[in-house]
Amino acid sequence: MKAIAAAAFLMVSGASAPALAQHLPPFGGPYPPPFTETLSNTTPLVFGMDAMEAERALGTPLNYVKGRPGDEVFLTFRDLGGSGLFPSKHRLYLQFRKGRLAGWKGDWGHNWMWQ
Repeated sequence: MKAIAAAAFLMVSGASAPALAQHLPPFGGPYPPPFTETLSNTTPLVFGMDAMEAERALGTPLNYVKGRPGDEVFLTFRDLGGSGLFPSKHRLYLQFRKGRLAGWKGDWGHNWMWQ
């Protein structure tokens, strides 16, 4: 009974607290960045960069998979966190056309070594 009374008291006292909503920016003042700029999982890749620029932007070496010179597919392994107990290596494939980055795809599939 005391627990129910304490829970009811906390609910009533929490309802009287002021709302902490975000205010509108002032006219002509600094505007907040768009939502997409606040994401922490953005990839630092840009279409049109060459292989060396992509390697520097990712901070990991690129491994050749297939393709003719200038039209290659590269693979890189990114450590995007995970628990400290089990390291997590995510594969990222990069497609180059005429020596420029044309696309990329992350592969978050299951680990083939555990089959």
